[in-house]
Amino acid sequence: MAADPVVGTWKLDVAKSKFSPGPALKSATRVYTESADGVALDGKSVGAGGKEASMHTAYKADGKSYPVTGNSDADSLTAKSVNARTWDFTLTKAGKVVGTVHRVVSADGKTLTVKNKGTHNDGVAYDDSLVFTRQ
Repeated sequence: MAADPVVGTWKLDVAKSKFSPGPALKSATRVYTESADGVALDGKSVGAGGKEASMHTAYKADGKSYPVTGNSDADSLTAKSVNARTWDFTLTKAGKVVGTVHRVVSADGKTLTVKNKGTHNDGVAYDDSLVFTRQ
């Protein structure tokens, strides 16, 4: 099994990221691990107000829905591998699509760009572009 290029630890580069409508996160770290069961993501973030949050999911690109914990906007996701470095995800809550994620690892493997688009629980639409650097 070839290792997914996303596997590893990534730190948010707040200056290169865009948050719409905002405010920006103070910090975020993502740790991706891979096993025979697929890829797992453990994320930690600190919001603009200083509130810490953690999320977890594990998934495969098999068309099935997988649970997401720690995300108030979504409770599951479906993953699709576009190519070795690019994945698309559909986020759902209570069976309803609430957002999409487009994730790309750069050709040199040093940058991870995550584009999040959807609607928060409070009905506010978001369109964020998060840029992470490999640690």
